[in-house]
Amino acid sequence: MKYSLIRTFGYFIGGIWTAWGGRKRIEAKQLKNLRCLVQKARKKSPYFKKLYAHLPDTNFIKLNDLPVTSKVDLMGEFDNWLTDRSLTLAQAREHMANMDKLGVPIGEYAVFRTSGSSGEPAVVVLPSSVLEFTVGLTIARLSKKQFKIGGKLEMAGTKISIAGGNGHFAGIGMHKLMQILTPRFTKKLIFIPVEQPIEETVKQLNGVGEIASITTYPSMLAILTREKEAGRLVIEPKLFKVAGETFTTEHRKRTEEAFPLLELGVLDIYACTECFYMAFECDCGRKHVPEDWVILEAVDENKQLVPDGELSNTALLTVLSNHVQPFIRYDIGDRLRFYRDSCTCGSPFRSFQVEGRQATVIQVGNVTLSPLSFDLEHESAQRVQLLQTSEFVFEVRAELLNHEGSDQVFEQIIQSISEVFTKNGLVDVEIGKSNVPPHLTASGKFHEVVPLKKNV
Repeated sequence: MKYSLIRTFGYFIGGIWTAWGGRKRIEAKQLKNLRCLVQKARKKSPYFKKLYAHLPDTNFIKLNDLPVTSKVDLMGEFDNWLTDRSLTLAQAREHMANMDKLGVPIGEYAVFRTSGSSGEPAVVVLPSSVLEFTVGLTIARLSKKQFKIGGKLEMAGTKISIAGGNGHFAGIGMHKLMQILTPRFTKKLIFIPVEQPIEETVKQLNGVGEIASITTYPSMLAILTREKEAGRLVIEPKLFKVAGETFTTEHRKRTEEAFPLLELGVLDIYACTECFYMAFECDCGRKHVPEDWVILEAVDENKQLVPDGELSNTALLTVLSNHVQPFIRYDIGDRLRFYRDSCTCGSPFRSFQVEGRQATVIQVGNVTLSPLSFDLEHESAQRVQLLQTSEFVFEVRAELLNHEGSDQVFEQIIQSISEVFTKNGLVDVEIGKSNVPPHLTASGKFHEVVPLKKNV
């Protein structure tokens, strides 16, 4: 696997050129890239050759001609899915069984896995083109303000990543991969496993010194914010980067109040292992889709487009830069709402809000509740988790600061949860205390609310 600065520069120049051309040029580039991907998939992937057998000639293909794909279906056909027949699922899993090989390519490809928080984990195969696209287009879409921020960070101190450390996840794996491919351009960073005790993380951070940036999950940032408010965490980083979970406006405000010297604010990155560059955030705080290379569709339960301004049931992702493992109209489970109006930043690319994941919604009888309905913070707990064990039965898990008065703490938390259910007409819900500690996903993400798993 080789990383090309020339091809990266090509994505950078192409990204600028497409944006200058406005909507007409963006849509033309997107259609050209889509047909190129479909042509490769039909020719080299047995799975897509069969799936697309009934479709018209590729030169006349449009996006809505293509059937929707899912992680379960694609993973079930992994060895027929890739356009390169030389890499099998067994080889990929054998590689990932060795943690010493995290970030180390298999021949021409990097291999990572998803956390599986919304079902079966996916094994993601990345050619160098995906890395070149991600770096080149990211730089192309930076505003002048953001470009200056990047320059400041290089001189501001240590960079830290707090993420899952128990598997071949992209959080730290991508950095290790780039250290292998571009050692002259990739600075060292401190990695802290999110699975370790909070007090140990706080101790490590307090001992670092000047911190330029911390990259982590929103759920971990919420814990750091509470530790800062309590006076146990004394760091003053310049920037937080969050990704992998929903980051709310209220969360941003609280973080900025807790870290008054947070000079560069909080950057909310919308991405997934299947596509590291799904959106870019403008100076107005909106997320824009890089539509020349990524397609995001906000759809209803029947996989039909919803009007702008309406919340989707799920979203379909098409990654136009990965011709080795085609993700085409791939259901990612995210609930999106595209803005009706153009952004005041002047970008020609469409913008949207992320409202969470369909897989995180609580369903009790005929009532659907967002995880944001519940306030699961308590001054005596570092983590509180509500787990649905059957349709009308829930258990509360908590990681307490100390165990004195633990029964009272649980009673208060359960009372708060019970009030939410009662307000929504659910009086027959059973909520109990669990002695099991809060559960983290395989990649180290912490979900405050864990719905009942549905059979796929």
